[in-house]
Amino acid sequence: MIGSELFFTALPCWTIVFIFGYLAGTMPFGLIITQLAGTADIRAIGSGNIGATNVLRTGRKDLAAATLVCDALKGTAAVLVASRFGGHSLAMAAGLGAFLGHLFPVWLKFKGGKGVATFIGLLIAFAWPVALGFCAIWLIVAAATRYSSLSALIASAAAPAMLWALGYPSEARLFAALALLLWVMHRANIARLMAGTEGRIGAAPEQSNAT
Repeated sequence: MIGSELFFTALPCWTIVFIFGYLAGTMPFGLIITQLAGTADIRAIGSGNIGATNVLRTGRKDLAAATLVCDALKGTAAVLVASRFGGHSLAMAAGLGAFLGHLFPVWLKFKGGKGVATFIGLLIAFAWPVALGFCAIWLIVAAATRYSSLSALIASAAAPAMLWALGYPSEARLFAALALLLWVMHRANIARLMAGTEGRIGAAPEQSNAT
């Protein structure tokens, strides 16, 4: 256990790294990429979300894919930089900051994405085999149900268990908290899933709900 003196010595470092991670997470790639491409403002279409799912509603799969990759890699980069210069505990602080930055970016009045891509990016940095497991679960559930939101919810819930099973207890605790936040951000999707009104993958735009 960390002694009180060591804790207060390390606290400024954790704070700095957390802020670094948060600022990295706030980069709204969905908004930047679509504006550079000259498409409609994604905040004014669909769910108004800045994530890849809403970018897809512009009709540009390439932009949605680019958003997904960039939103993931900003989390990966924040963790790897913090790990390189500060070690594991600071990497954890950077990862938490990056996730919260994506969900609640100060530049967009704290209205960000729902966290799936950044969740994957953080898994890549901490335990890439679990990131592969997340993607495999997502694909299996999506193929069976055609619900993107349900796929992400189930995969995120499984991630902490996979981390624990592979010998990453501290990461398992972190991702349990991140998964809970991800579920909270998907509360409207969960309500629609329970009501049977959630839009399915491949559904016509007029038949699909905002996610």
